[in-house]
Amino acid sequence: MNLDWNLETLSPGQYKIADYIQKNMQTVLFLTEQEIADNLGLSIASVSRFWRSVGFKNIKDFKNQLREHLEVTPAAKMKNIMDRANAASFPGQFLASSIEHLESTLQHYSQEAFDAAVDALVTARRVYLYAPGPSSGLAQLMHYRLSRFGLSIHRLDRGGSELFEDLLHITGEDVVVLFGFVRLLPEAKVITDHAKQCGYRTILITDRLVSDFSGQCDMTLYASRGEIWEFHSMIAPTFLVENLIVAAGMRNQEQHLCKLEQLNQLRKKYDHELPR
Repeated sequence: MNLDWNLETLSPGQYKIADYIQKNMQTVLFLTEQEIADNLGLSIASVSRFWRSVGFKNIKDFKNQLREHLEVTPAAKMKNIMDRANAASFPGQFLASSIEHLESTLQHYSQEAFDAAVDALVTARRVYLYAPGPSSGLAQLMHYRLSRFGLSIHRLDRGGSELFEDLLHITGEDVVVLFGFVRLLPEAKVITDHAKQCGYRTILITDRLVSDFSGQCDMTLYASRGEIWEFHSMIAPTFLVENLIVAAGMRNQEQHLCKLEQLNQLRKKYDHELPR
């Protein structure tokens, strides 16, 4: 999306601000005027004066209008990717986009956060998964694979006030994995607040590098899904989840492999009754 800057009326400093905003629209939504000024080496007064020069009352007014521009429907996102593809080039084009998401995920990968997340998963009394919307498939994958290792996994599928029925049983020995793509839903905000009171750990898997919920969880893992107006790919989040599963399996490896061997023996024993 291009903002309609009137370049002829802008000073060199204002042009610098406009260029920065154009290139960093997602980030700017969560920055203060002081942070924008610091990033550009300008005074905060220069940034404050900028908004009126481009037709806004102040930074709050600008952010409100920008959010409206960035609010797009699922149909619009799907149309966006369809408009850029055709039957002949689509598979290769989509593959190239997927590779970009994986590269972006690795670029912002934190070994420290990943290791801490794996430790939390394998040492928790119970692992809870909160995965609304399209992330529910990722939670199903984690539940299916991690349960094989003998880990106790429970999905937080109830929303609204019914969530309290599950929160009641989470203890300080547990960990909650939250999927927060684009924004945190009210249920997720309640979980993170409750965690601070009860002492259980939280792992956030998100596609936002900068957001109003940054720092709310004990561990944050980033997975690229594309810009907010694009079709949101689940390639990188799946890649991240599968890495978590394999890394968890490698902890207490002998015990976890023993569980998988027990599974294999059960399959052989009851193969005629319950064929695969």
